[in-house]
Amino acid sequence: MDLEDDTTILTTLKSFNTFISRHEHPQRPSEQSGSGNLQPHYKRSMEFLEAAERVHSQHRYLQLDQEKKQMELSHKRARFELEKAASESARNLEQEVDRNQDLLGQKIEELEKDRQRLEEQNNILEMRLERHNLQGDYDPVKTRVIHLKLNPTAEAKQQRQQEAGAVQEELTRLRELVRSYQEGGVASQDDSSIHTPGFNLRKQMESSELRNQRLKEVFQKKIQEFRTVCYVLTGYQIDITTENQYRLTSVYAEHMQDSLLFKKGSNGSMHLMETEFSKTLGEMVTLHLHHQKSIPAFLSAVTLDLFSRQTTF
Repeated sequence: MDLEDDTTILTTLKSFNTFISRHEHPQRPSEQSGSGNLQPHYKRSMEFLEAAERVHSQHRYLQLDQEKKQMELSHKRARFELEKAASESARNLEQEVDRNQDLLGQKIEELEKDRQRLEEQNNILEMRLERHNLQGDYDPVKTRVIHLKLNPTAEAKQQRQQEAGAVQEELTRLRELVRSYQEGGVASQDDSSIHTPGFNLRKQMESSELRNQRLKEVFQKKIQEFRTVCYVLTGYQIDITTENQYRLTSVYAEHMQDSLLFKKGSNGSMHLMETEFSKTLGEMVTLHLHHQKSIPAFLSAVTLDLFSRQTTF
């Protein structure tokens, strides 16, 4: 029985009590004695019902309080589970971060080893390239060969052309001579007079070619010696890049692309062209080229600066 049913019964009993307690119609003595016996029982019933109502209300209050405590307990349990899950997630995240940091550290060490290995290989290749340069090797695409005005090879070639022209003229003359003999009906039994001049010229040509070949070898050897001596004495390798432009690379250059570029003017003066390497030499350019007007002093200062970077005392 719920609270609404108890309230309905209590209301009915109160209405009945009001009905029997009315004094508008007097009762007979016999009826008054009967009602006097009934009224105490009714009052006790009302007291029991009121007590039951209070007990029911208290019971309902206890139920609500218990439900409230259960809800609070559920909330606490849920919050505890959430905090526990968050703590586990944070701990897993920290472990993952530590593991990633270890992997990243290993990767950095591997990359550093690869960088050192590539740097060593690059140094070896630069040393090989420098040795090839000292031996006279060059890139024909980027380097132009200097031809001297009084070139023995050119002179020998010109002499050879002159001798070849003389031989051609002699052959023409001999052909004319043979043709004239044939037309005149004269046949020489001894043709040594015809072949002897051509034979001598052929010998001269072979001797000239041999001499030219030897001159080429000597000239190439002298050029190589000259390049090596210039490189060793001045510390700079000089290459022609384009017309009237010269690239100077120091023996102490830290990188192969660290070079100076000079251009020859119409009056024979030399001017420094801007390169990535020359941009780093602002003070030297201002002092030695702009104020002192001395290219040798500038080149010497650059050599000393590069030498000091590679030398430890």
